[in-house]
Amino acid sequence: MERASRQPPARTIADRLHSAAIHLLRRLRVEDKAIGLTGPRASALSVIVFRGPIAMGALAAAEQVRAPTMTRLVTSLENAGLVRRVSDRADGRVQLVKATAAGKRLLQKGRARRVERLMQGVAQLSVDDQRVLARAADLMERALLVTFDALAP
Repeated sequence: MERASRQPPARTIADRLHSAAIHLLRRLRVEDKAIGLTGPRASALSVIVFRGPIAMGALAAAEQVRAPTMTRLVTSLENAGLVRRVSDRADGRVQLVKATAAGKRLLQKGRARRVERLMQGVAQLSVDDQRVLARAADLMERALLVTFDALAP
């Protein structure tokens, strides 16, 4: 019982993880700028690449923006040759957004740059700390699955 009382409460852990994740992503975002993507463009492109062709409404919902904002983002990605609009085979009235080969390559390049940057910091840690961080990454992934599976309708 005494040992359990010394454990940090879940809220404290969640608050620290939230803060660390935000700071980490902000600092790594510089790598997206280096390849010519703003944060919102990189985020939208990521959804398009990993979800496959996606309807504009679903993309706007995934990115938590309004339709006009998403239209502007997609148009800028389209003008850069990173995405294209295609008709939905199941319903020709619906337009889907699909990543081009150039869009996929650019997203992969950005991810590689962010991972490389982060790896430089991880490599400075001791082997034991790297093991702890690997375990923490596993636990974070599990916590995300539990959290968002519980919120699914």
